[in-house]
Amino acid sequence: MTSIRSDAAIRRSQLLDAADAVFGEHGINAPLDLVVERAGVGRATLYRNFPDRASLVGAMLQRTVAQLEAHLEELEGRDDALFEVLSGMARRIVESPALADYWRAVDQEAPGVRAAREQVLGLMEPALIRAKHAGLCRQDLQLADVSLISTMLGAALRGRTHEDRKVLAQRAMELLRPGLSEPAGKAR
Repeated sequence: MTSIRSDAAIRRSQLLDAADAVFGEHGINAPLDLVVERAGVGRATLYRNFPDRASLVGAMLQRTVAQLEAHLEELEGRDDALFEVLSGMARRIVESPALADYWRAVDQEAPGVRAAREQVLGLMEPALIRAKHAGLCRQDLQLADVSLISTMLGAALRGRTHEDRKVLAQRAMELLRPGLSEPAGKAR
């Protein structure tokens, strides 16, 4: 029974990886047959795991949230965790442009999107508090500002190629970091 479950988990992961790659190359509305082909599974496997595109994209969003949570756990106790996670968000936008674009374009009040956003903000709150206490960021930085920062980083999606997006994301972080830092003379 365990091997059946682990095989199913492997196929599910293959599908998510394939969707990430296919959507990154062809956009979020790419034919799902391309996802099936890239994953090396049958159509029935796709639809058994994800009955429709929305459930596939929802699972991709949840996986991204889980990756964020794991990244924050790795950084636990670090005063600069907030900045490391923001850099990680910038990298994710570069690596998964279709998902990032979907996140920006979809109705932010849709239940799944809203829940994911609230989960992300909840995960980010301890890192924000820690950065404030360490004097690494502005004291007026609010949790809601993380959504704004994420949107600002999303401007990297304007890059036509992976390399263009990478350069734009790095530049965005170079510009954002000083703006998020505590002004000189105000550090605790």
